[in-house]
Amino acid sequence: MSKAGGAAAYDVIILGAGAAGLMCAGIAAKRGRSVLVIEQGQHPGEKIRISGGGRCNFTNLHTTPANFQSQNPRFCRSALSSYTQHDFIALVEKHGIAYHEKTRGQLFCDGSAKQIIDLLLAEMRAGGAQIRCGIRSPQIAKTADGFTLTTDHGRVCSRALAIATGGPSIPKIGASGFGYKVAEQFGLSIVPPRAALVPLTFAPAELAQFTELSGIAVDAVVSCGKTRFDEALLFTHRGLSGPAILQISSYWRDGEEIAIDLAPGIDVLAALKAARRVHPRQELAAALGSLLPKRLAQAIAERQQPPARIADCSDKALAAAAADVKQWRVKPNGTEGYRTAEVTLGGVDTSALSSKTFEARAVPGLYFIGEVVDVTGQLGGFNLQWAWSSGAAAGRAV
Repeated sequence: MSKAGGAAAYDVIILGAGAAGLMCAGIAAKRGRSVLVIEQGQHPGEKIRISGGGRCNFTNLHTTPANFQSQNPRFCRSALSSYTQHDFIALVEKHGIAYHEKTRGQLFCDGSAKQIIDLLLAEMRAGGAQIRCGIRSPQIAKTADGFTLTTDHGRVCSRALAIATGGPSIPKIGASGFGYKVAEQFGLSIVPPRAALVPLTFAPAELAQFTELSGIAVDAVVSCGKTRFDEALLFTHRGLSGPAILQISSYWRDGEEIAIDLAPGIDVLAALKAARRVHPRQELAAALGSLLPKRLAQAIAERQQPPARIADCSDKALAAAAADVKQWRVKPNGTEGYRTAEVTLGGVDTSALSSKTFEARAVPGLYFIGEVVDVTGQLGGFNLQWAWSSGAAAGRAV
């Protein structure tokens, strides 16, 4: 750090002490750069702290570019290949953090998410980087030598500025769209942001059928167009949630239907015909109850208004019941929004950024990394891996 016109001057200032910002800071500092991280919250790494139920799903063993959405699907390739999930796993092991695979390649700390925050802070401080928390969004001005930031704690200057402020998802931890404003200030386009990895909501008429099912979880295959996910689904008093729904929410658009298979891998029609043959006095709800949770089976049976005994159900009636299980189609009327969204879809248009360094092509020295960029991962540790990969790319370049 030096002084420039009475203001503290650094090689690099990073706005946002989240995953991408802290990663960038650690790598840049170890390259001998003087680094200052500015965070508006009182503590660094708040989104890391609450991730993975407090244990931090810090990456995914199976990370590939196919796990990400962007208007330019190729943009993420360079960063993901330059700093892979295996690179971050090696860093976790270097710090002696015990971890485990939960499912589908998802890696979690055995202890708590705080271990990942401490790792990032240790890496950052090993290079001499500084961090200041509780500083509100600064005013930013471009100068001949870089950037000047005016904050409620005075002015600071830098040759390079990295924006790692994330998106507006989970506003209770201080998330906002500040990074988009910075991009627009410097003439960069924004892909319209929206909530992603978020529960789906329904109009009152459709919601009525969920109310008595609240709390029921089933394994399901949920589809929207050609995209499908086979994970758990949860009925809630607001609509539908669970991993399969969070995943499909990133691909669903207003006005579209989603199709749900509530009994994957089961030939429901064949099972109902067998029940009719073997247990003819059984009710349809009881037959469905051998395949589904009882309350869900009862709700599906009631929609069919069947005769008292399954023996009296025609093939057509059984086919209709089976279709309700295997091809249940519903039309959400929205999502729960940024309040519960795990991530934000959209962001700074990648066409304005270098895929190798994340520097804005038209504004030398200005970088955008992490969630603020129009690259969004699926559920399961992919978004944190994007933070590590993009933060590392910029950290090596600034």
